Amino acid sequence: MKLTKERIVDAGMAVFAEVGYQNLSMRQVADRLDAHAGSLYYHVRGKDELLSLMADRVCRRAYDVGTEALAALPSAATWQDRIHAQATTLRLSIKQHPGGAQLLAESPGMLSPGALSLMERLLRTLIDAGLPAGDCGIAADTLLSHVTGFVLQEQNQPATPPPVTAELYAELREQFPLVMSPLMPRLSQDEKFAQSIRLLCTGFAALS
Repeated sequence: MKLTKERIVDAGMAVFAEVGYQNLSMRQVADRLDAHAGSLYYHVRGKDELLSLMADRVCRRAYDVGTEALAALPSAATWQDRIHAQATTLRLSIKQHPGGAQLLAESPGMLSPGALSLMERLLRTLIDAGLPAGDCGIAADTLLSHVTGFVLQEQNQPATPPPVTAELYAELREQFPLVMSPLMPRLSQDEKFAQSIRLLCTGFAALS
């Protein structure tokens, strides 16, 4: 099949899922496509551009899913509902790609239409909510950073939690009484994420 930028990005995403950010190489991508590494450079200038294109794809898809979620909201939806819809769909979109959060966090700081689209829509939502224009940039950036960091933790969690004996649990309770307190809510990841977005929106609302 003819090499195209889209096929190279497809192969890059597949290799990235297997070897991670640091170990991805253009040669591995070429091998995946059964092509010579040098032929890739007619379409993609190098690894940095490939990573940027991959991150842009994730962001574009997140934007499209977010558009559908926003369209499904009732007419009486609040700006907080709109923020929650955008944050939730971004989280789910990133999670669909193994290592997707790391890709977004570490990809080169290259202008990405997909990432800019996500930021533009968040800014518009916050400005329409009445937040001071000077604070909206920090608020939107904080929200995007939180979503990426949350998924990064999710994707780096061990498949099987380490065993905790009764003796170890008692020691932890003694050393960290607040963290290990039964009064601390034990929430699912979905519940924890939803509550974290509500807390951020409460803080944003205080600015208006």
